[in-house]
Amino acid sequence: MENYRQNADFKRRILVVEDEEVNREILGEILGESYLVSYAENGLQAWDMLHDHSVHYSLVLLDLLMPKMGGIELLEKLRLKEHKMAPVIVMTADETAELTSIKLGAADFLTKPYDMPEVILARCERLIELYEDQSLISAAERDLLSGLYSKEFFYEYIRQIESYQPDRKKDAITLDIEHFHMLNEMFGREAGDEVLRTTGKILTEIFGSRGIGCRPVADVFFLYVDHAEQYDGVFAGLQEELARVTGIPRIRFRIGICQDVDKSLPCEVWFDHAKHACDVIRGDYTRQISFYNEETNAKDLYRERLIKDMDEALSHKDFVVYYQPKYDVSGSRPRLRSAEALIRWKHPELGMISPGDFIPLFESNGLIMKLDNYVWQEAAAQVKEWKDEFGLTLPVSVNVSRIDIYDPALEDKLLDLLRKNGLNPEEIMLEITESAYSSNAQGLIETVNHLRETGFRIEMDDFGSGYSSLNMLTTIPIDVLKMDMKFIRNMMKDRKSQKLVELVIDIARFLEVPVVAEGVETEEQLQLLQEMGCDIIQGYFFSKPVPPEEFRHFIEKELGEKES
Repeated sequence: MENYRQNADFKRRILVVEDEEVNREILGEILGESYLVSYAENGLQAWDMLHDHSVHYSLVLLDLLMPKMGGIELLEKLRLKEHKMAPVIVMTADETAELTSIKLGAADFLTKPYDMPEVILARCERLIELYEDQSLISAAERDLLSGLYSKEFFYEYIRQIESYQPDRKKDAITLDIEHFHMLNEMFGREAGDEVLRTTGKILTEIFGSRGIGCRPVADVFFLYVDHAEQYDGVFAGLQEELARVTGIPRIRFRIGICQDVDKSLPCEVWFDHAKHACDVIRGDYTRQISFYNEETNAKDLYRERLIKDMDEALSHKDFVVYYQPKYDVSGSRPRLRSAEALIRWKHPELGMISPGDFIPLFESNGLIMKLDNYVWQEAAAQVKEWKDEFGLTLPVSVNVSRIDIYDPALEDKLLDLLRKNGLNPEEIMLEITESAYSSNAQGLIETVNHLRETGFRIEMDDFGSGYSSLNMLTTIPIDVLKMDMKFIRNMMKDRKSQKLVELVIDIARFLEVPVVAEGVETEEQLQLLQEMGCDIIQGYFFSKPVPPEEFRHFIEKELGEKES
């Protein structure tokens, strides 16, 4: 910057506004060697010259007492200009005018006569330098498009505000324009820029002196404002005004608000919270404003942690497959018939994580396919291990999620597992929930029929929890009907609930498939189900899900009873 200022080929221009010719000549002599000097004989002429945008003035030296328009009147007019004016040094012999001049925006004050040329030059040089430095800072301080602060200055101003008003309640707000990239593509970049420009202007008008704002990235805006309990209607006119100004209809904002920010945290964290609240409603057209909630945020962070840790957990085998036995109760004594593979997560830091926490999460984002494939591999290897050790074939049921059904490589993956472990299709049973049949039923039925033709047996899981019609049951390909455990829990409450269980068993009998009652916990439930003709029982009455080393005891006991 210093080299730029000292470049001999570059001279700044100074405007001398002075009605007395002799004074103009004196100032020209003093300044002419270092600066380009222009002259005006009164304020009116100076006003016209300052409006000539082809000429840039780095400094104005202004006399106060002049004909047509004096210096005070010119200062008042310059003060009202929308664009930033050059700094002004007032020149007068009237020392009492100093306070008025400074209040009107004068940057410095020189007293006549001009008998100290070195002082005049030094003041001019220093004032121009300060003004140019401030202009550079201002350029970095503001986002030129929206007129709001840049992110770095925004955070710094917040810290300054807090140093003066530490106890004042404040809110952090994030606004995000939904699908902004589509606006650029549909209407052009200039239209997109106009949206950002107008948004900045409207936000400034809405909040005025109540807060400050910035545009940290493309289509995102931050606001730091005085706390408000309600925001209903605050942003109501924003979209309508944007549509009116830009001509672009249906511009939608998502707004996240962190109310009464926690000032023990860094200000950057406040806006992380506000942005998180904003992101929660992405794609949700029923809500425009979302408020940050610590409890909700903790849950979201927890879910994000699970997603992040999933791949590492798979590679480290932190996911452990447990097995719950299924007993055939149709004979004189319960006989171990098969088992269900159930996943558990032993997280090295978070401890045992409930399947209710991670399975629905992975189902919602598609990661369930990775987990299912892992369970299939572990279960197939376990069936082989028991087969080799005990000479016993014990089929294991594994879950097949809806997303797995539409995997074109599903059959190849399953057959590959069988080949690697020397198993046949009957030894790995496939559980598909009833609700999966309700979505694109025809496509699923075709896939399941093909799997059955290959030799796999299909269990319909959670029957009674979904929306299958009774007519649809005649076309659904299944080998086992597994009753939703809610039927069992309610079975002892009243006769109506009991009749529903009888109805499900009758349906299975009509379909000529065995029925599995899941969630059986008491002997009373067991006896009643046996009387109804239920074939297979699964639940805590026999055992909770256990790791493989514990499950072997059920196999040993079964083999021992057979021998006896």
